[in-house]
Parts: sequence; C-alpha cells; structure tokens
Amino acid sequence: MGSINIKTEDDIKGMRIAGRLAAEVLDFIAPHVKPGVTTGELDRLCHQYMVEVQGTVPAPLNYAPPGYTPYPKSICTSVNDVVCHGIPGDKVLKNGDVLNIDITVIKDGYHGDTSRMFYVGEPSILARRLTEVTYECMWLGISKIRPGAHLGDIGYVIQQHAEKAGYSVVREFCGHGIGKVFHEEPQVLHYGRPGTLEKLVPGMIFTVEPMINSGRREIREMGDGWTIKTKDRSLSAQWEHTVLVTETGYEVLTVSPGMPAPPAFVQAASAPAAAG
Repeated sequence: MGSINIKTEDDIKGMRIAGRLAAEVLDFIAPHVKPGVTTGELDRLCHQYMVEVQGTVPAPLNYAPPGYTPYPKSICTSVNDVVCHGIPGDKVLKNGDVLNIDITVIKDGYHGDTSRMFYVGEPSILARRLTEVTYECMWLGISKIRPGAHLGDIGYVIQQHAEKAGYSVVREFCGHGIGKVFHEEPQVLHYGRPGTLEKLVPGMIFTVEPMINSGRREIREMGDGWTIKTKDRSLSAQWEHTVLVTETGYEVLTVSPGMPAPPAFVQAASAPAAAG
C-alpha cells in the first residue's frame, strides 16, 4: 500500500465522531442560507458553532499547504461559477444563486470533511439539474467502494454519469485520504478507467467529492491564491462525503440528521449487501 494509512479501530471511532460533527455544521447553517446574507456571515456563524458549541477546530483556518498563503477563513463558500475554495467575505447571496459550503472540523486530532450544495431562494432549472446530477455522481462513486475494488472504478462511474448529462469533470482537484492529517494518500480522481489505480482494502478512509461543471472542465485561479472558477464562467457544483472502506463495502462517516437522503438507486443497491 506504500503511503496509504490504514486506520485502526480507535482511528475509525475518532473519524466517525469528527465526520458527524462536520455534517452537523451543515445542518446548523442550512436555515441561514437565504437571499441577503453574506458569505462572511455564514463563515462567522459556522466558526462560532464549531468553536463554542461543538468544541471543534475549523481545519481550513490558517491552513497553508506548501506554496499557498494561509487560508483566512473557517469554511469555504463557492458560489455559482466558483469550483472550490471560495473565501467567505462581503459577497451578498441573491435569489437564484447556488453555493457549495465545505466544512472540515478537527475533533481530538481527527478530521471530518464534507460539503453540500445549497440553493439561495429559487434556483434555475440548469442549476438544479447540475446540482442533482453532481449529487448522483458522488453517490455512484461511493457505491463502488468495497474491498478489492479500485480507485479507478470510482472515477470511471462519476465521469460516465457527468458526461452523459452533458457536463464535465474538473481534473485538477480530487478526493483524498484523511485522518489525523487533512490531506493524505490516496488521491481519489473523479475520472478514469475501471480496474486502475490503488486497490481498496478495509480501513482506508478517503473523501469522494466530485466537482462537475455545466460547461467546459477548464478552470482558472483568482488573485487571492485560493478561489478556483470555471474558465468559461459556467456553473459548477460539488458534493462531498468522507467514506470508510469496511470488510463488506463502505460506511459514510459524514452523516447527520439533516443530511439529504441518498438517491433511490443507492438505497436499492445497498439493501441486499446490508442484509448479506
């Protein structure tokens, strides 16, 4: 396996707690996402909830991978044509906007990482369809996770579903291993060929977080060094869960009472496996 960190039972317990807490931040912020609110206010509310209510540490705050300036906020808010890493600020959300809120918390040293799409008021038909197809892409990818499967199986099914809908998959960013470290091996590509890349084994934990564009897949980086937008200004959507490879399949760790239900095809597919 090389550098892929296989988690112990204690690690898995810690990751379940961190994952649940990350998802609960999204539950908490959901009612505040409405026209007239600024992304900075959403960040302030999430920060306060994480630090004062949960006793968690917001992982993005001052996060600085090599070559990056420290990230200045506690959450990422990516609106409309922002693909990822949008920095909260003075931007006022208006009716018809769509945004991704990406949350990573640290609890007792473990990272929980998840993101959801939110509609501000009433979205366009395009925005709604892109958001729904991206959600299906994430769950199709997750549904491929089991011991003996390959990372390429995840990327393949995501790419097929997105491109069949007329959309494109962002290549420059991918899912990642996660645990006591925010980003570790393996890289989880959202495109690819079945049967390629690392073989999955029980105890691996990684994120599945496809970024899907309604237009072309090319991106551009803004002057702040973080914000990534679609080059053609088309809409982009993303969903993210943190997932454990179990002995028989997978367990989604970023679960909470307010999380959207998996698509019907996933519930149907996973039912027999759960019984067996």
